[in-house]
Amino acid sequence: MDPLTHALSSYALKRATFPRAPRTTTIAMLIAGTIADIDVLSKFAGPSAFLAFYRTCFHSLLAALLFSLLVTLPFLLRKCEPKDEQPSPLPIFLAALAASVLHLLVDLCQSTGVELLWPFSSRRFALDWLPNVDFWILGILLAGILLPALSRLVTEEIGAKSKGPRGKVGASLALACILLYIVLRFVLHGNALAALESRAYRGESPRRAAAFPESSSPFRWQGIVETESALHELEINVGPAASFDPDSAVTAYKPESSPALDAARDTPVARRFLQAARFPKATVEKTPDGFHITLRAFPYNRDASSALRVNAIIDTDPGSKILSQELAWDPVSQEFWWK
Repeated sequence: MDPLTHALSSYALKRATFPRAPRTTTIAMLIAGTIADIDVLSKFAGPSAFLAFYRTCFHSLLAALLFSLLVTLPFLLRKCEPKDEQPSPLPIFLAALAASVLHLLVDLCQSTGVELLWPFSSRRFALDWLPNVDFWILGILLAGILLPALSRLVTEEIGAKSKGPRGKVGASLALACILLYIVLRFVLHGNALAALESRAYRGESPRRAAAFPESSSPFRWQGIVETESALHELEINVGPAASFDPDSAVTAYKPESSPALDAARDTPVARRFLQAARFPKATVEKTPDGFHITLRAFPYNRDASSALRVNAIIDTDPGSKILSQELAWDPVSQEFWWK
């Protein structure tokens, strides 16, 4: 999820669950709830570093614990005046940990996924319920934070005294609405998957299917279906009286198996790429020196603004001996992110 949503979520969580906590707790929660996204800076070190760090170690449960300890440490070392009361570090740590875990839970609901169990496992968990930027969640959070503030100003203007901690009710309602919204996304995602798996595509049954969320509406999903010989991309609407035509899918056929392709898939570069790619698609081109193999994430042009994408490029000689291998930026996403 985008950093703004994470920051607003952390602030709403503070108001709802730690309403009387001091400003130091608010600062700790905002930092702990957003700092994991620092891994996007790995793009400046190149595609290999980006693939190794983005949504991996910094988006793990271990990192959440360490980040919470780090943001608590300055408050432990800070020297207070004798007349000032030294803040207890435990409430600050627990609040920071709650914000860090909330960050992971929100990103877990996306299609990019997170390596929750790093360094013990490199498995990436992704629920595919939420898009990279969800304007509905942003709207709910802004309403839950700003509307109570406006109400308080009106109350103070007429001279009435507000009761209870500031902003607790609005933040609690916002978080409850977001939870219900995610449950709705979960149900609609299941409906989209069931529809995708119940059809045949170019006369073949699905081997694997996924439904990715769209930002504009929770009722619009992008379906990806893998069959024996091809990958199919199509839009699917779910809800009352919704339907879709499997023949409208954009189809990309898999290349035939060959020694060059087998050799390319066995390279370290390809193995690293295939570990992160949900639906990899290979293309094999004959060159004067042998073969040029490109592994890309299918579909190629889906939501280029959501994240940088990496391709694996391998060249072989006519006898399938590896000549070169590298990870390179996908031109479509690179054009959007670096323009």
